[in-house]
Amino acid sequence: MSAFLLRLCRLAVYLAITLPLMPLQWLFVRLRSPLADKLPRAYHRLSSRVLGFDVTVLGTRSTTRPTLFVSNHTSYLDIEILGSVIEGSFIAKAEVANWPLFGWLAKLQRTVFVDRRQRSTHQHRDAIIERLSAGDNLILFPEGTSDDGTRVLPFKSALFAAVHGAKFPHPITLQPVSIAYVRLNGMPMGRLYRPFFAWYGDMDMASHLWAMLGLGWAGVVVHFHEVVTPERFATRKELAEYCWQVVASGVAAANSGRSQPAATPSSAQGRRDRRTRAVARAAASAH
Repeated sequence: MSAFLLRLCRLAVYLAITLPLMPLQWLFVRLRSPLADKLPRAYHRLSSRVLGFDVTVLGTRSTTRPTLFVSNHTSYLDIEILGSVIEGSFIAKAEVANWPLFGWLAKLQRTVFVDRRQRSTHQHRDAIIERLSAGDNLILFPEGTSDDGTRVLPFKSALFAAVHGAKFPHPITLQPVSIAYVRLNGMPMGRLYRPFFAWYGDMDMASHLWAMLGLGWAGVVVHFHEVVTPERFATRKELAEYCWQVVASGVAAANSGRSQPAATPSSAQGRRDRRTRAVARAAASAH
């Protein structure tokens, strides 16, 4: 099959799945049915296969509710991948709500939209606290933007304000998650093809998606790392730094073909050795 026909087939099947399920999900949300949480995961799992993704899961996903999953962010494609393995809602920038189709889908999955301007910090913090207090799982991309798939940008500590120091009716579990696009048609992807899956900078989404759909099958590694509790860390900056180290290590391990990430320092070690953390961040940025 030619790349052109492959693109058309994938788009046609994707829309044939998506459009009929949208009013069904709307009904489940309005009725506050438990299926409003379960249908999106089944939908993303099917959509991931249609779009050409073969997902490998490492580690054990937290089954505690609520859990805040903290992940690196390479592309809008992360939504399909993570949505296929996590039952929860995303935290996204406010602009996503206005995207054609994807914005509607985000609303149907009860996405928490946040305006990341400083004056809106308290509002989005309260929105996240409200959802976690209700027992909802949430997925956070604390880079604040998408990366190039090779390195993980530093995590913004302000985005951890909702879970560090806030009072909840029940303990909050936090789980770092790394996602990496590692193979294309069975071969290591490398830096040459990774930009076809990583969406960042001023890339146009429509042309990016069209190019990606004709490439074949992509292997993706999702690694669920050890869960932590925010109370283990003295400040939200230390929590953000620890999560960054774990996730960046997982991405580097997956990109290099290692099945397990390199050992990361404990939170206590991280608190005692700020200089080591700074060196680690500089090394990751250099790559």
